[in-house]
Amino acid sequence: MEAHYNVLFLCTGNSARSIMGEAILNHKGKPAFTAYSAGSHPSGTVRAEALKELERAGISTLGLRSKSWEEFSRPGAPEMHFVFTVCDNAARETCPVWPGHPMTAHWGVPDPAAVQGDAADIERAFRQAFFLLEWRISLFLALPLAALDRLALKKEVDRIGRQ
Repeated sequence: MEAHYNVLFLCTGNSARSIMGEAILNHKGKPAFTAYSAGSHPSGTVRAEALKELERAGISTLGLRSKSWEEFSRPGAPEMHFVFTVCDNAARETCPVWPGHPMTAHWGVPDPAAVQGDAADIERAFRQAFFLLEWRISLFLALPLAALDRLALKKEVDRIGRQ
């Protein structure tokens, strides 16, 4: 029987980066992975630009919604094996801390929702965030998870976040 892993992508607003991470991993990681996303202060809406990037890549947006990370700390919530924070290093952004024992890593991605400018600038920011997440998720999926011990796996997951 093949292993199955639950992954949670966390960010502040859960409107773009973490949503894209959830959708990309659910698309590319079947059947071994199920991805979720949440925010410490969810906006309550998913950015249309994030949905556009996903649709452009042929990735389903069905069921995507902005939600609080508290939803995943309640009894009966799926047990997480990996938790990735995708907040960037902006001075005013607060990344949530996930309690428990999942493997955690910080995969900072600049916030496309914070970009000011014309429509082309905003679209470019969302496209760059999408491609960075897709690249990191592809690297993560290439890891021989079952063959790596926890320390080696932690090093590899952290390395992906620094790239």
